[in-house]
Amino acid sequence: MIGQALSILGDALRDGALMFWNTVWALVLGFALSGMVQAFVPRDRLRRVLGRPGAGTLAKAGVLGAVSSSCSYAATAMAKSLFAKGADFGAAMVFMIASTNLVIELGIVIIVLLGWTFALSELIGGILMIAALGIVGRHVFPPRLVDAARRRLQARTEAAHPAADENLPAHWRERMRSRSGWADAATYAVADLTMLRKEMAIGFGVAGLLSAAVPASVWGALFVSGHGMWSSIENAFIGPFIAIISFVCSEGNVPLAVSLWHGGISFGGVVSFIFADLITLPLLLIYRKYYGWKLTLRILASFWVTMALAGLAVEATFTALHLVPTSRGQGVAGMSFAVDVTSGLNVIALLVLVALALLSRTRQSSTLYAIDPICGMQVEIRSAPARATVQGITTYFCAEHCRDRFLRQQSGDGGGVPAPRSPTLHMLPLAKSTEAEPGSGESHGHP
Repeated sequence: MIGQALSILGDALRDGALMFWNTVWALVLGFALSGMVQAFVPRDRLRRVLGRPGAGTLAKAGVLGAVSSSCSYAATAMAKSLFAKGADFGAAMVFMIASTNLVIELGIVIIVLLGWTFALSELIGGILMIAALGIVGRHVFPPRLVDAARRRLQARTEAAHPAADENLPAHWRERMRSRSGWADAATYAVADLTMLRKEMAIGFGVAGLLSAAVPASVWGALFVSGHGMWSSIENAFIGPFIAIISFVCSEGNVPLAVSLWHGGISFGGVVSFIFADLITLPLLLIYRKYYGWKLTLRILASFWVTMALAGLAVEATFTALHLVPTSRGQGVAGMSFAVDVTSGLNVIALLVLVALALLSRTRQSSTLYAIDPICGMQVEIRSAPARATVQGITTYFCAEHCRDRFLRQQSGDGGGVPAPRSPTLHMLPLAKSTEAEPGSGESHGHP
């Protein structure tokens, strides 16, 4: 019994490693391009742009979200912050969807692991989902609940501390010609990779375990087939359910999608599953904290339905155009370690990653950004969703989730909150008003 379990574990680790090895170059390329977009594409004045309800606002929210790549937790916090400061609730939800599902790195990973048809389906499905959410949102999110949630958030939000105007980033054309601009792009890329390392590790690990331990009969019982449209509907709606209970967010759910596709889920089911990283159980609990249970349940229902409908619409369209893949491949079993083009690309990608890490250390605009010590995400100081000041040292976070975890880590068994530990060393230098001077005896809270 123990020997069989160890064998399955070994196969799971091997399969997960194989899948990861086949996507290394794609991950690095995706994060590098994402870092460039975040560093050079202007994203200021979001609240003014997203404050008026309407189709145009939703379209702008989708575009701005697509260039504001982030993990599911950070996207949730950003949407909450935009909403609390005046953005339309529907636009904030669209922004959150686009910033996790319509981003560059996700598309590249999908192309490598599932093929270009799935990447195209995610893009088209994302647009359809946003359109559907815009239609149903006016009825699902009544003004009384939305206004109550906004007042609740505004009452809890700390006063903003914007940076001085002279600290704002230069024009994007100037930044592209500057060393500091490219250093910022490298820092965004490295920070995003650091931020998503846990989700990706869990995603590849669970995908390997499913590949090694779950027999085909289980997939056959879970995914109904042979009943035409009814099978497609069942698969499209069960995809988000698997996402809810799997707890895996962002790029981490793509490897799981590979296992599900190989296991027999429909084309539309894969699409709806990948979209559903925003309704995993941990995120639903965060929505409850932000907006209350009534609005959270409406978010869950509307997201689940629109995700499933988008998956069904894409499947019907691609079927009519004969674009749905006819082969499900061999799953992870078809992958292997070999000296081939993929290995060569991976070596180049790893060298690029080292170069990005070195370049990020030379960045000049250190008064504009800080690094979240919990998840590693780069955070703009003047619009940080959460912050905590401990013994005179301010730390900035991508979300309240990370801030609360940080404070729990610092509290220790004594109940008090001692000064920040080593993670704050990863913060970029802040303004002198919040930074302990070397040799002052106040560094990291030590007297």
